[in-house]
Amino acid sequence: MQSSFLPAIVLLVCCATVVGAEAAPFAYVSNEGSASISIIDTATDKVVSTMKIGQKPRGIAISPDGKRLYISDQTANALRVIDTGKNAEITQVTLGESPEAIYVSADGKWLSAAIEEDNQVLIVDASTLTIARRVKMKGKNPEHAVFSPDGKWLYVSAEEADSVDIVDVGRGEVIKSVTVGDRPRGIGFLPDGSRAYVAAENADTVNVFDTKTHEVITRIKAGKRSNGVTVHPDGKRVYVSSGGDGTVQVIDTGSNTIVATIPVGKRPWNMAITADGKKLYVACGRSDAVAVVDTESNKKIAEVPVGSLPWGVAIH
Repeated sequence: MQSSFLPAIVLLVCCATVVGAEAAPFAYVSNEGSASISIIDTATDKVVSTMKIGQKPRGIAISPDGKRLYISDQTANALRVIDTGKNAEITQVTLGESPEAIYVSADGKWLSAAIEEDNQVLIVDASTLTIARRVKMKGKNPEHAVFSPDGKWLYVSAEEADSVDIVDVGRGEVIKSVTVGDRPRGIGFLPDGSRAYVAAENADTVNVFDTKTHEVITRIKAGKRSNGVTVHPDGKRVYVSSGGDGTVQVIDTGSNTIVATIPVGKRPWNMAITADGKKLYVACGRSDAVAVVDTESNKKIAEVPVGSLPWGVAIH
């Protein structure tokens, strides 16, 4: 009886392990200081794998189906494409001098790459990994180029500017520049695309855009050196990291007021949130760690050691 019973137990355990692995989203963290990607199991908030990648990985994004991870290598001036099933690099695409953030359109068809020293944004065909458009910016040193949910617009922030460039994706050109304050950084759209939130680092503010008019409708005083922006999937809250304070501010989008401030770690940078909206993962560069925030209690519930100088997070 034991010989027939044990294989059944083994089979059950194996099946449970596979299902658990599929069910748990993973947070991928780019560590620019150690040239690596840390992979965090969001069910346990533990690093389950680390892979060496490139020379200075910064921007990080994941395809909607979770099969491909896109990394900008600032030193190599390249886009590195990783197969997440194998955790292995499959190809590289030459971009330009000093690429920064990488974003994927909601339909997964396009990538955006902000090329800092070239003052341009590249729009890349995700299926062929070829550059479809090169868009010259008005602002200097672009860092974030974020697609609107419908894919019609790119909002682009530039480090050495006081404005956001708005790109018509179909035309491949800047149609408007809007003043937001010194050193604009992170950008996030509400899920319905009606508003965009843009942090201005040296102004310590978050600018709220009406995307119909592409104009700022209000400015919210945030923490010191406001930087990364992430939007909750339900659109009711926006999270803003403040590198100078070591905190994340929580904005109620109904009133456009800050309703909570959460200590997270040293120099919080870019962030990502799980699809269910329950956990926020914050790259804390000077802590060499990722802070995990419970979005219901607005409290840090874990600190996950990763590589050196974590820059960004992508979750699937």
